[in-house]
Amino acid sequence: MGIQIEQITLHQIRMPLVHFFETSFGRTTERHMVLVEVKAGGISGWGEVTAGENPFYNEEWTESAWLIVRDYAAPRVLNYRFENAEGVGARTAHIRGHNMARGGLEAAVWDLEARMLGLPLYRHIGGGARREIPCGVSIGIQDSVPQLLQKIETELAAGYKRIKMKIKPGWDVDVIRQVRQKFPDILLMADANSAYTLEDAPRLKCLDEFGLMMIEQPLAHDEIIDHAKLQAQLKTPICLDECIRSAHQAAQALEMDAGRIVNIKLGRVGGFAEAKRVHDVAQKAGVPVWCGGMLEAGIGRAHNIALATLPNFVLPGDVSASKRYWARDIIHPAVETTPQGTIAVRDEPGFGYDLDLDFIKSIAVRRETVS
Repeated sequence: MGIQIEQITLHQIRMPLVHFFETSFGRTTERHMVLVEVKAGGISGWGEVTAGENPFYNEEWTESAWLIVRDYAAPRVLNYRFENAEGVGARTAHIRGHNMARGGLEAAVWDLEARMLGLPLYRHIGGGARREIPCGVSIGIQDSVPQLLQKIETELAAGYKRIKMKIKPGWDVDVIRQVRQKFPDILLMADANSAYTLEDAPRLKCLDEFGLMMIEQPLAHDEIIDHAKLQAQLKTPICLDECIRSAHQAAQALEMDAGRIVNIKLGRVGGFAEAKRVHDVAQKAGVPVWCGGMLEAGIGRAHNIALATLPNFVLPGDVSASKRYWARDIIHPAVETTPQGTIAVRDEPGFGYDLDLDFIKSIAVRRETVS
């Protein structure tokens, strides 16, 4: 068929969270996100840049993403004849890093192409291994342990199948012990967001007694070798997140036994094409994957649902209901979970939900078209 993008529009929106979200990086109370709209043949496709407001998770943030897409990625993609959406990532690969900015644009083209073909996005990327996505929740660092325990109880009552709690030095072993005492049988994991070093191995070994599914990214974002050294000392599987930005890095890390589970985030690896390659590397190695979250609004959440239908996404991911984060989402209907803690996959063309364009306009901070 071929595809040629005629226009790219960036929308920066501001959305307050219904509850603050705190990690080892700090506390977030509202999100500033860049939405990417691409047009061809009178049809629009949409992507969401998942970068945070500050360059703490990785080197990207809202402002950098706006500039990278507008000034570098968009000019390379506009009016270029692609055989299919698979080629967009390669077209912008000369940009070093900035996977989230590039991935937001690439995801928009996948959505556009799916709509032009009349296909649901999950089918277009080669997914469809499951009709419902098993969901977990990510719970940030709270003001007190009782507050954390209450939030976990609320999420379990909503049917979620896995609890991820954020940890950092001073909010780790003793807190997890209290969680396990109250909830001895739940699927529980801890996410450190790179808060520790290899010198903390004795403390991290203490977590082995709690039967965790995994410890996610305990060491620095670029420490594959030290993760391998740490994994050799732990019974609990390490899950790699920030370390994995490409299929090549995934293959290296798994060969070294630096981790035994991989979190795939669409933005972190630069879009659907590379996410599928990471998925395939892990599947070939017999390593399970799951879909991580970045406090996405509805577009990014819908893209994550599509991604999680690929066959090796066998663990509950961070894809959860819109209402956990937003009083009102930018799509309708909002993403909802079943009483069993799953999300049903929708068969409408593209990412499967309608856009609330009036609401997007009302919360827009700025808008700019490149054509």
